[in-house]
Amino acid sequence: MKSPDIIFETLEVGPLSVNCYIIGSRSDNTAAVIDAGGNVKEIVEILKKQNLTLKYIINTHAHFDHVGGVSELHALTGAPFLLHQGDVPLLDFLDEQSNYFGLPPIPKPKVDRYLIDNEELPLGDEVIRIIHTPGHSPGCVCFLFNNAIFAGDTLFAGSVGRTDLYGGSHDTLINSVKTRLFTLEDHVLVYPGHGPVTTIGKEKKHNPYF
Repeated sequence: MKSPDIIFETLEVGPLSVNCYIIGSRSDNTAAVIDAGGNVKEIVEILKKQNLTLKYIINTHAHFDHVGGVSELHALTGAPFLLHQGDVPLLDFLDEQSNYFGLPPIPKPKVDRYLIDNEELPLGDEVIRIIHTPGHSPGCVCFLFNNAIFAGDTLFAGSVGRTDLYGGSHDTLINSVKTRLFTLEDHVLVYPGHGPVTTIGKEKKHNPYF
């Protein structure tokens, strides 16, 4: 992140090692948590340590490994949970999702408001822009903030998200990456839902799916 006013923390959470991201503003001490898949006590400790008030719980999509800690985090902080409407049906199948991986059920979170394509969520002196990128799931979104895109399971370093789950479409995903993400500048950092950070430029040149 380029701004000294930004607080940025990353931690791996839940049984499938989801990258959970905490972005905060020093200007007003507010924060957003992206993809709270678990390890909620750890997330809350970071917020306390950085003296941040949680303003948004936002998710790139609603697969069980990414929403596993949302209900608990909401209960502890009172922050609203925001999700794209296209992924709301996935919340009705969380038990089936976790059971598929041989894992225990997780609490179904309540969505407080729907995320809308191209809307901007204020965070201190910056904004988080919502980019709808269906394909991995119908309501997949990415979050553009400062010089970074939080891509969830849409785009990985050297790969893309799987599309064999409910509502997935490989052709739709590839189109989303080409038309919504690869139009960003090459220097933009890509923080994926799993695995290491990359850049838009690197994925344009080297990702085998393109």
